[in-house]
Amino acid sequence: MDKEFIFNKLKGRLIVSCQALEQEPLHSSMIMGRMAVAAKEGGASGIRANSVEDIIEIRKKVDLPIIGIIKQNYDDSEIYITSTMTEIKKLVDCPAEIIAMDATLRKRPQNAQISEMIDYVKKSGKIAMADIATFEEGVNAQKLGFDIVSTTLSGYTPQSEKSETPAFELIEKLKNAINIPIIAEGHIKTPQELVKVIKCGAYCAVVGSIITRPQIITRYFVSALESIQN
Repeated sequence: MDKEFIFNKLKGRLIVSCQALEQEPLHSSMIMGRMAVAAKEGGASGIRANSVEDIIEIRKKVDLPIIGIIKQNYDDSEIYITSTMTEIKKLVDCPAEIIAMDATLRKRPQNAQISEMIDYVKKSGKIAMADIATFEEGVNAQKLGFDIVSTTLSGYTPQSEKSETPAFELIEKLKNAINIPIIAEGHIKTPQELVKVIKCGAYCAVVGSIITRPQIITRYFVSALESIQN
């Protein structure tokens, strides 16, 4: 799939994040592959996935564009989403059309250079996506040469304002400041919020936990009951 084809396929559409970390009950590449099938059957136009193993399994099951990441913790940095060239090289060799990485202005682990990471991704023929948290980071991402900006980390870094709602204002500000696609991701819990992020200027949107993490979905319902109990 070339870049224009992928962008056209995702425009105004839903991407479903199919992820389960090691400590979560659905952690399994096989399960994530099935989850991607369910997402496609529901009408999703793309998948976001974590780890080479999950990406390979998902590609066997669906032909949708995949945003690939590798989450890896390092002792010398808060950054954990596709942090260094080690993760980039693994992702370039697997069947993900888009490679997302933390593009916040924080210190990267092992003094990794984000410009080198972007160049490597683009020279491989893949699409480079910036996971950002603030307006400044979104503008900087375009200057660095990213193909896409995503609000993935908004509210999750010390530099961004914590919120339980999608980054509506950030999307609107970025829409007026940059000319690369903006993907809305984070805190989207209802179809109404999904529609609103698109109306605010998002090119498309990623929804994860409220679709693919049963323990979190269950907690929403249980919390609602607890709120009316004495």
